[in-house]
Amino acid sequence: MKPDYSLYLVTDRMLMRTKTLGEAVEQAVIGGCTIVQLREKEILSLDFYVLASEMKKITDRYGIPLIINDRIDIAMAVGAAGVHIGQKDIPADIARKVIGKDMLLGVSAVSAAEAVNAAKAGADYLGVGAMFPTGTKPDAGFVSMEELERIRKAVDIPIVVIGGISKENAMLFQPMGIDGLAVVSAVIAQPDIKKSAADLKSLFFGKEAVNEL
Repeated sequence: MKPDYSLYLVTDRMLMRTKTLGEAVEQAVIGGCTIVQLREKEILSLDFYVLASEMKKITDRYGIPLIINDRIDIAMAVGAAGVHIGQKDIPADIARKVIGKDMLLGVSAVSAAEAVNAAKAGADYLGVGAMFPTGTKPDAGFVSMEELERIRKAVDIPIVVIGGISKENAMLFQPMGIDGLAVVSAVIAQPDIKKSAADLKSLFFGKEAVNEL
């Protein structure tokens, strides 16, 4: 069964309004998030493993994939669905050899050349962005709509856009042929996480795509 990338949640514990990340993730999934990436840049390995194990119990309960950002070891240790890497992480072809053919491999890209290389290396999907300024990753390179169009034409694997995605700009991507919206603050930082996820999904994909609340 192919993953549903339509509303791709990337976690950030610094932005969440809930007491625990588990609560935030569960509310996002109930609201319509179809895939969850656990992103932790400053955390001890043991703490990351424990947190990832907790998140996997939640995602398994709802039957959606858990992706681990950067840490292939953590992804494999908890039996996550896959791993997401950037251009400065371990090369995608090496990552594919390590995780095998059954785990999902996501790769960040900001250009058509990076996208083509990632696809050739075995990436299952691309995270393209930052599309707009974002406080969660201020050093991210920006991707123009023209470059996004070139990326879409260059590869046939799924694409999710990331970086400042919100209800105000989500509609801009409808004509671009992308497969999903990757969101951080637009969902996890909102007072009503479930409603924010549902609203975004309904706005971009139509009401029929939203899970029953």
